[in-house]
Amino acid sequence: MMLDAEACSRAVSSRDPRFDGVFFVGITTTRIYCRPICPARVSYPERRRFFDTAAAAERSGFRPCLRCRPELAPGRALCDAVPRLARAAALRIAEGALNGRSVEALARELGVGGRQLRRAMERELGVSPVELAQTHRLLLAKCLLTDTGLPVTRVAYSSGFQSLRRFNSAFREQYRMSPSALRRTDAHGPVAFAPESDGAGLVRLTLSYRPPLAWDALLERLGRDALPGIEIVGDGRYSRTVSLDGCRGVVFLQHARRGSQVLLDLSVGLLPVLMPLIARLRRLGDLDAEPAVIDAHLASTGLAAQVRRRPGLRMPVAFDGFEAAVLELVGAGSAALGNVVAAASESMETGWPGLTHFGLDARRVAALGVRGLAGLGVSAGRAEGLTAVARAVAAGSLRLEPGAEPLETLRRLREMPGIEPRAATAIVMRALHWPDAFSDDDARLQGLAERWRPWGAHAAAHLRLDRLEQLRAQPARR
Repeated sequence: MMLDAEACSRAVSSRDPRFDGVFFVGITTTRIYCRPICPARVSYPERRRFFDTAAAAERSGFRPCLRCRPELAPGRALCDAVPRLARAAALRIAEGALNGRSVEALARELGVGGRQLRRAMERELGVSPVELAQTHRLLLAKCLLTDTGLPVTRVAYSSGFQSLRRFNSAFREQYRMSPSALRRTDAHGPVAFAPESDGAGLVRLTLSYRPPLAWDALLERLGRDALPGIEIVGDGRYSRTVSLDGCRGVVFLQHARRGSQVLLDLSVGLLPVLMPLIARLRRLGDLDAEPAVIDAHLASTGLAAQVRRRPGLRMPVAFDGFEAAVLELVGAGSAALGNVVAAASESMETGWPGLTHFGLDARRVAALGVRGLAGLGVSAGRAEGLTAVARAVAAGSLRLEPGAEPLETLRRLREMPGIEPRAATAIVMRALHWPDAFSDDDARLQGLAERWRPWGAHAAAHLRLDRLEQLRAQPARR
């Protein structure tokens, strides 16, 4: 990405939060890099260098600022300018794909050679896969060292390092200080709060975003689509169980009272999968979006009133792609949805009321088949469609996750029996984080959808909320 130095300097001088995470500024005299919103004294323009990623700054020999903490900047959304290969690789690396695995293994997963993957990453992102992975690990470690009381050894492994020795060496080499030098006397302990039933502790972290954020609208959507026993929304908080790579626990998200942050509380047992977990939760809340850009585009194309009412409306993404398919094909809020969750997931005591089931499994749904799903209350046509999706996901022939090709996935879903075009679009939007998805039965709106690209899904969310508000207002008129 080519950065305009004058524009970046103006953003730094104004400390405009809308540019937080869009770029980073390195100070040549101190060799420290900061976020545009850093509260430190503004340096002279001739002493600044601008980078579009934290990895690029660190590659050039800069270390992160201890005041503004670049590891807390909202991640930059990977836009269409990044080719599919580099985009898919960057997504997987952010999820920890190179923690204990080689670049060649990731390349094989993506269907290319290791040399081709390295060239694509260097050309499009300016760093190698290994350098990008190292930056992710070190910044996560810095966050854990600063904000929690976890032992250094646990910080090392939770950040994706395979040994304490390698962690200490990489940290000293990159940041020119020991990990323990970042410890704060007022850091949270490993227990942020705990249920009265068993005292199981939680670790508290923060997830930053680029303001504004329509938090109440986000919670309303997540609550409307909650999976019984797996997700709960209430009292301003989103809660869910997590089963990821053999680790289990619970997570809670709530909006911080100050700053552009979401508080994340998670079970200690989920620390080994912290990197992929954070990546999923950021997508869940669409926290890497650039709302100022999206809102400005939608406002200029006929949705100005909606944007004024709901600035910063996000497009929530499914925590798990198969969950999105089950939700869309069975029906949110239906009795059948609870029956399917009970039959296709594992019941377990968590110590948290209402969170009772883990892991909605495609293999279990496939084993139920059309007849079994129909017996749980799923209509015949939708049972046929869900069975087809479950079998394809279980066999690995259908990927319902970010990085998969949206149009090809959409084609595959539409070819399956029992799946209507609108349902297929909704699944791809929620499972693959496809912001340009738009599906509506109104022909007039279909004709307008082209002007809303590439944020058709955000436009659809505004229109859906308009309809809900109109429905709620109707009884009051009577």
